[in-house]
Amino acid sequence: MRWVTVDALMQCAHLGRIGLTASQSWVTIEGRPVLVQADPEGRPIVGCPNIGPTIKPCTTTLKVQAGYSSWIRVDGRPVVLDIVTGLTDGTPPGVVKYHCTAPGQPFVSEDR
Repeated sequence: MRWVTVDALMQCAHLGRIGLTASQSWVTIEGRPVLVQADPEGRPIVGCPNIGPTIKPCTTTLKVQAGYSSWIRVDGRPVVLDIVTGLTDGTPPGVVKYHCTAPGQPFVSEDR
């Protein structure tokens, strides 16, 4: 499982792109900040094509359901791994997930 940086590609199930921001800047991979707990949560989603009269497109990520490291931390917060997943605010509620498509770096990983 690779560590996720701010350059990662995260998408909703409909392929909308998640805008990422790192909350810390002192741990980096090739100069790019590593994401830590809560960084993927509450982020904007752009380009979700799930649109219709009674359909809400994905516009925001919700709480991460899985994908934080259980033993590697930065300032006490777990790093985000490329297996990260959670729900979006899109319809149907409680069903549409987001995930990491590319971690943003090919070098650093965690073995369990």
